[in-house]
Amino acid sequence: MTAPTFSAARAALGIECFGVWFQNPMLLAAGTAGFGREVARVIDVEALGGIVTKAVSVEPRLGNPAPRVAETPGAMLNSVGLANPGLAAFRSEMLPWLRQLARARVLVNVVGHAVADFAIVVGALADEPCIAAFELNVSCPNVERGGSEFGADDAVLAQLVRLARAKTTKPLLVKLSPVLPDPARTARAAVEAGADGFTTVNTLPAQVYDAHGKSRLGAGSGGLSGPPLLPVGVKVARLVARGTGKPVIGVGGIRTGADALQYLEAGASLVAVGTAALADPRAPERIVRELAQLLARRGAAKLSDVIGTGM
Repeated sequence: MTAPTFSAARAALGIECFGVWFQNPMLLAAGTAGFGREVARVIDVEALGGIVTKAVSVEPRLGNPAPRVAETPGAMLNSVGLANPGLAAFRSEMLPWLRQLARARVLVNVVGHAVADFAIVVGALADEPCIAAFELNVSCPNVERGGSEFGADDAVLAQLVRLARAKTTKPLLVKLSPVLPDPARTARAAVEAGADGFTTVNTLPAQVYDAHGKSRLGAGSGGLSGPPLLPVGVKVARLVARGTGKPVIGVGGIRTGADALQYLEAGASLVAVGTAALADPRAPERIVRELAQLLARRGAAKLSDVIGTGM
C-alpha cells in the first residue's frame, strides 16, 4: 500500500474523543499556557487540538512563595501552588477570549480545597458552550483529609466525580498522579462514578537543594516534569487505557513527535505538552508536524491506526 503524503497524514490527525472532535491530538497542558491568551502572540493556538486551561478554583489562590520554578539536569521542578484568579474572574476576564476560538477545543482544569469545590466550579461553567470538557485535578491536596491527594483514596475520588457528574453532561476527565499504587484500579473507581476519560500523568513529587543545603523552591518540594517523566507517563497511560477502555490524554516529557507517538501507541488518544512549550512556545506546532510525518512514513491513514498498537 502506498504511504499517504505528508499533507494527507496531517489531515488525518483529526480524532473524536469522549464525544468531542479534535482537529489534531495536540493540547497545551494545564498550568503551562495560562488561559491561552497569554501565549497567543507567539503560538497559533487555533492550529492545535486545544488547550487545557490553568487551574480554576472557587476562590482566588495566591499560590506558593517564590521561587516557584527550579531547573535540574534534564528536567524542571515547579511549585506554583495552583495560583489562579478564581471562578468569578475566570468567567468575566478569561472566558470572553476563549469563546473566540473556532477550532481549538477548550478544556477547563478544576481544583479545590474540598470535594464540594469541584462540583461548584463545574456547575458554574456547565452551560458555557465554548467549554468542551472538564479536567478534574485530583492530584491536589484535600484539606478536609489533612492534605492527602483526592486521587489517593478511591472512595473520596468516587464521591468527587459523582458530585461533579451531577452538575454537567459534558465530559469529565480525571488527572491522575504518577505515584498511584494501582492506577488502573483508581481509574476504574472514577469510571464507575461517571468519569469519561483521564489525563496521565501529573508531575512527580520531587525536591532539589542549592549549594548551601537550602531548597531551591520557596515551598520546599514541588513537581518534576520534563523528559524524565516520559516513560512514567507512557506506562500509566497504558495501564489506564487498557484497564478502563476510556480515552486518555497522555502528558509528561513530550518534546518530539516520536515522544507523542509513544503515548498514542500506549493507548492515549490525545497528548498534551507543557514543559517543552515553556522552553520553546512553538514546540507544540512542531510536534504536530513531526507526528504527521511519522504517520506518513508508517503508512497510517488515520490517527486511530496507531493508538494502542504498542506491545
